[in-house]
Amino acid sequence: MVDFLWHYTWSKILRIKIIIINMKTKLVNLSVALLLSQLMMAQFHIGVKAGANITKVDGQSFKQQFEYGYNVGGFAEIKLSDKFSFNPEVLFNQYTSTLDSNYKSIYENVITSDQSKVKLNYLTIPLLLDYKFLGPIHLQAGPQFGILMNKDKNFLQNGESAFKDGDFSMALGAQVKVAQFRFTGRYLIGLNNINDIDNQDKWRNQVIQLSVGVAL
Repeated sequence: MVDFLWHYTWSKILRIKIIIINMKTKLVNLSVALLLSQLMMAQFHIGVKAGANITKVDGQSFKQQFEYGYNVGGFAEIKLSDKFSFNPEVLFNQYTSTLDSNYKSIYENVITSDQSKVKLNYLTIPLLLDYKFLGPIHLQAGPQFGILMNKDKNFLQNGESAFKDGDFSMALGAQVKVAQFRFTGRYLIGLNNINDIDNQDKWRNQVIQLSVGVAL
């Protein structure tokens, strides 16, 4: 009888210990999950933005004046350290430029229309390194990859394509963070020739980009 009670008591104690261990394990897992979620919220943000593009195509065939377009899209902020973060974006950009009168002498066998306005719609992906400079002021720099969504064929005879499908640029700028708002100004200089007709004239995009974003 004594042995039975002894084994019964130890069996109950072991079951209680197992229950306590399981509860502790669940509490630890829950705490880790909550901590990770808080860290993710602190380290990672997404948002939306929109603004204006002041653009021109640098080349002999284009007027050396800036035209106006727009940009709209989304961004992410991935914190790397107290000072640095990685900020990728996906934007729809409209670039506008005007052909100069001398394009006829350069491409008289290709461009015959009197349509002089050129609108290029790009899907762009800036990959920016963000540096917290002073207070709410951040400095940003990095490459931008652009995919031409539609080629403006209004000024080309029989719809021949004048512009290459891709654009590669370097972006330099600054951003001011005020609460959830992001006020950004940057300059983008095209690094590759987007002329898809020939190599007589080099065409490169130049863009001053202003935007306002909201972190969600």
